[in-house]
Amino acid sequence: QVQLVESGGGLVQAGGSLRLSCAVSGIIFSSYTMGWYRQAPGKQRDMVARITSGGATNYADAVKGRFTISRDNDKSTIYLQMDSLKPEDAADYYCSTVYGRQYWGQGTQVTVSS
Repeated sequence: QVQLVESGGGLVQAGGSLRLSCAVSGIIFSSYTMGWYRQAPGKQRDMVARITSGGATNYADAVKGRFTISRDNDKSTIYLQMDSLKPEDAADYYCSTVYGRQYWGQGTQVTVSS
């Protein structure tokens, strides 16, 4: 079955950096678009960044220039490098892919102190 496992969240001061990872199994990873989403308490889950099988990327306006999504097809893993973090970036971060239906990981929490 499809499994996505996020890691790398934690507490960081404003202006700091974190790198999230998402290990994927159960699909031919290199063939699929992967995405990072986030959800703050009381808010909807929003797309943060996506990367296609060919490596094309797109970002939410709120994170452009600060976050970088990448993928390692040999490791079936995607990453989200988050720099210049702001308190408003605090949320649960999820990786996701569509394989018949949308699959989600369990999420990893990012807390940004001001």
